[in-house]
Amino acid sequence: MEDYIPVIILISGFLFDLILGDPNYRYHPVRIIGRLIELLHYFFKGRSLNMRFSGVLLALVTILISVSVYSIIIMLFNMAHPTLTILMNIYFVYSLIALKDLFKHSLPVTEALKNNDLIKARESVAMIVGRDVNSLDEKGVIRAAIETLAENFVDGFLSPVFWYCIGCIIGILIDIDPVFSGVIFLIIFKVASTLDSMVGHKTEELIEIGWAGARLDDLMNFIPARLSLIMLFFGTLFSALHPLSGLKISFRDRLKHDSPNSAHSESFVAGAIRSRLGGPVRYSEGLKEKPWLGAEFPDPELMDINRVIRLLRITALLIVALFSSVILIVI
Repeated sequence: MEDYIPVIILISGFLFDLILGDPNYRYHPVRIIGRLIELLHYFFKGRSLNMRFSGVLLALVTILISVSVYSIIIMLFNMAHPTLTILMNIYFVYSLIALKDLFKHSLPVTEALKNNDLIKARESVAMIVGRDVNSLDEKGVIRAAIETLAENFVDGFLSPVFWYCIGCIIGILIDIDPVFSGVIFLIIFKVASTLDSMVGHKTEELIEIGWAGARLDDLMNFIPARLSLIMLFFGTLFSALHPLSGLKISFRDRLKHDSPNSAHSESFVAGAIRSRLGGPVRYSEGLKEKPWLGAEFPDPELMDINRVIRLLRITALLIVALFSSVILIVI
């Protein structure tokens, strides 16, 4: 039974997320990490240090504190009762993957567009994208929603599950508790992701101190972004979409974005639904001429949002099944 605990924790955390969604409360682990980053950013920004070096320290200290706090919590729970440790690890996995909320945030957009309320649709999509939505027409709102679904599927779900699995495998190989090492790797990934979202923006103020967090996030998403093409391919086989078109467009367009990772899943989804994504995007600082992904296709329709959600839900099930099998094989 003990050998199955890493898989039980992964599947349990996934099911809790799929059923309940991300827990929304003050002491959510990601919120705590975010507050820690705010405090450390303020501290290092006030030091007379090179800003890029400060960014490296910011990333390292945030990881060290986050991992240390988790280790202390697990040690205390393990002293109380091993079952409590299992429950706490399920809680961490559940809290640090985000699938249902990814879908849930798209629903107000869909409902507003069904009611022909473009203003409400813009307000809803503004909650999940960083672009200026005021000039978006209906097609632009739909594209923004689908692009967010496709890109955040990797960062919010596939990458966390991937790094949990890698951590478990390393724990098995070096003979330490695989769940402990798996959750540590998961926490490190979430620190990198949170650093990138908070200080990794390419503004004059943050470009130096945010460099380390942004590069760490790029590094940790590098393999999962490419793995997403394989997993999405199999997902399309069960979604009545276009797997070969997804591969064709992704192989051609996956490196067209400035980010080394974001266009992989987006370009596959563009091909799978045979609709163009990307294109010029207006941000608060001005218009950015992003390339089209799947330029030969028409704009997506409203129903494509639900088609993409179905694709990602099926792909998520395949991912959990695959990584659970890998852990069991290694054990």
